[in-house]
Amino acid sequence: MSKKITIIGINYYPEDSAIGLYTTQKAEYLVKHGFEVTVITGFPYYPQWKIWDAYREKPSFFTEMINGVRVIRSKQYVPINPTFSKRLVHLISFTFGNFINLFKVSKPDIIISIIPFTTSAFLGWLLKLRYKSKLWVHIQDFEFDAAMESGLLKGNKKFIFRALMWVEKKVLNKADTVSTISHGMIKKLNEKTNVKSYYLTNWIDVTLFNNQDKNVHSYLNSDKFKILYSGNVGAKQDWKLFVEFIEEIKTLSNLEVVLVGEGAEKENVVASLKKFKFVKHYNLVPFEDLPILLASADLHVLFQKRDVVDTVMPSKLLGMMASGKPSIVTGNEKSEVATVLKDSGGGFYFDGTSISDIVRSVKDLKENKALKESLGNNAKKYVEEKFSQQKVLNKFVKELVK
Repeated sequence: MSKKITIIGINYYPEDSAIGLYTTQKAEYLVKHGFEVTVITGFPYYPQWKIWDAYREKPSFFTEMINGVRVIRSKQYVPINPTFSKRLVHLISFTFGNFINLFKVSKPDIIISIIPFTTSAFLGWLLKLRYKSKLWVHIQDFEFDAAMESGLLKGNKKFIFRALMWVEKKVLNKADTVSTISHGMIKKLNEKTNVKSYYLTNWIDVTLFNNQDKNVHSYLNSDKFKILYSGNVGAKQDWKLFVEFIEEIKTLSNLEVVLVGEGAEKENVVASLKKFKFVKHYNLVPFEDLPILLASADLHVLFQKRDVVDTVMPSKLLGMMASGKPSIVTGNEKSEVATVLKDSGGGFYFDGTSISDIVRSVKDLKENKALKESLGNNAKKYVEEKFSQQKVLNKFVKELVK
C-alpha cells in the first residue's frame, strides 16, 4: 500500500470552514489510517481575508506538526479588498512561495492537489515529474468558471478568462486522477479533460449533531421563529435577493433573522441590513460550536446567484440538513444543490425570481410545526445516508491506493 502522501492546497487548519475544513479532515483521516501525510499550504486567512492573528508574526516559511500531519507553510499576500487583479497576486504569491516548499518534502507515493488554486495542481505536477509519484487532483471549486459566473470577470477581462481556461486544461491533463464534489461538476470536468474522474463529494460527521436539539446557542436564544444564514459572505451568494427577502418579511410577527458570517462582501451586506431591527449579525463561530448553532435555528436560508450552476456545491448545505431543520434555498434549478434538496424532501428550492413564493414558505413553516419537523427529519436522514464522513472517506481511501 502507498504510504507517503503530500497534499498541496491554499486552505488548511486552523481554518475550520469550507475547503480548509475538508482538507484538514482528509489529511487527519489518512493519518489515522496509517499514512504519513505532509501538507504544503499557505497561512490561514479565510474567510476574513487577512492573515490570522496567531500567525501574523511567524516567519514567512515555517513548519509545524498538527494532529500527526506535517504542515509546511509559506506566507502569501492577502488582499483586504479581493478584486480580480488582487486575487491573481494572491494566487501568484502562494504559488512562488510553495514552489520553494516543494524542496522540503521527501518522495511521496501520492500527491493530492486541491483546487482552488489551479496552481496547486501545477505544483503537484512538478513533484510528480521529480519523483514519478501518482498525482490526484481534487477540485473543490472550478475557480475560473466561478469567477466568470459571479461577475469577477467582465468586459476586457474575458480574454484573461480564456487564457486561464487553457492553462487549467493543460494542468488537469497532467494528473492521473481528477475528482470533484458533485455530479454536475463531474460532467463539467469531463468536458475539460479525458483524465480518469472520481466523484468525491463533501461530507459531514453526522455524529456531531447527536442530541444537539437539547442545546441552544446564545446567538439564537429566543422564543421567536429563528431564520439563520451561516457561512461565507461572498460573491457567490445573492445578497440583493437576501435584502429584498428581509424587506418582505419585516411585517411578520415573532420572527428574527440571524446572519453569522464573514467574507469579502461582509461590510456591504451588514450595512444594508442595519435598518432592520429584527436582523442580527455575528462573526463565524468556531467549528466545535457550529452543530449547536445550526440546530438552534428553526429555518436555514441560502440564496445563491442563478447563473452559478455547477461550479460550486456549497458545503454549508450539508450542515444545514444534518441539523434536522428545514432549508429554503434559491439558485439555478439545474444545479446539484437543487437536486439534493428536492430528492431529500428537506426543504424548498426556488429559482429566486419570486419573493412571494419564498415568503409563503416561511409563513407555512412558521405556522405549521409538524411540517417543519417533517422536512427537518427528511433532511437529516438523507445526509446520514448519502454524505456521512466515514462512508465517503472509506471509499476514497480504497480508490486512492488502487
